[in-house]
Amino acid sequence: MALTLLEAEKLSNNVLLEGVIETIIKDSPILQSLPFIEIVGNGLTYNQEATIPTAAFFAPNADWSGAEATPTFNQKTATLAILGGDADVDNYLKATRSNVQDIEAAVIELRAKSVRHAFEETFIYGDSTGGTNQFDGLRKIIPPGQVISAGATGSTLTLAMLDQLIDTVKGGKPDMLLMSKRSRRKVNNLIRAAGSGYLETNRNQFGNFVQYWNGIEIGVSDFIHDNHVVSGSVETATSGGDCSTIYALSFGEGALAGLTSPGGLTIEQLGSLETKDASRTRIKWYVGLALFSAVKAAALIGVKD
Repeated sequence: MALTLLEAEKLSNNVLLEGVIETIIKDSPILQSLPFIEIVGNGLTYNQEATIPTAAFFAPNADWSGAEATPTFNQKTATLAILGGDADVDNYLKATRSNVQDIEAAVIELRAKSVRHAFEETFIYGDSTGGTNQFDGLRKIIPPGQVISAGATGSTLTLAMLDQLIDTVKGGKPDMLLMSKRSRRKVNNLIRAAGSGYLETNRNQFGNFVQYWNGIEIGVSDFIHDNHVVSGSVETATSGGDCSTIYALSFGEGALAGLTSPGGLTIEQLGSLETKDASRTRIKWYVGLALFSAVKAAALIGVKD
């Protein structure tokens, strides 16, 4: 069964782990919504649905030979990457300054934020090739047939492009439109210029205001670049240009889901260090990403301001 980190937090009785999970997810629309599947081993090989079998009409008493059809699949492999970091706290500072602020808690919170930042950037741009030790992100796992371009070299966003992106996701509306802050501002401007639209605002479980376009949450990521290069309707680089990308994502075990080892994100109190007067806490996460159905995610590239 897939659980979001928010739900997993409720199953923990480790106060430090609960605090780290809350720190990681409270400012991340991705981690608030993305479900995680626990797997045993260092990776998962799965069949990604490619085509569904066809059906036909038959006359009464007709021969049904040739009516058999089977779906086709593309075999994919998603591997777990090791994500984490150590938080060292000087024992002198811990002993002399904790009356002003809990130094250990502050250091661990900053380390937890760095783990979140690394996950969110890899969620978009991750590439497991070339010895990066990363998992593959959206740019690699969304198939070319699910990528649409705003223009040969990019173009200004329109609401019609946003509707086309949503329609590219099959089997129901996506759960989230993930975009940069610049793209979100453009969406707001388009709706104000049109004088009407399907934009709604509500509070999430953390009390933050969240926008919805046609009932679909707009997730804002600080890690989607606005300087991609698009040439010939293909994204050729992630720097040096003036284009961005908007993603339409469906979450779930049959769609886009995170992968994690049993126990998920863990906290290890390593204790005192030999080489300095400090104690160390390790935040560790064996994590990956899988797209179980090719039509459950789509990308609109070439979005200009």
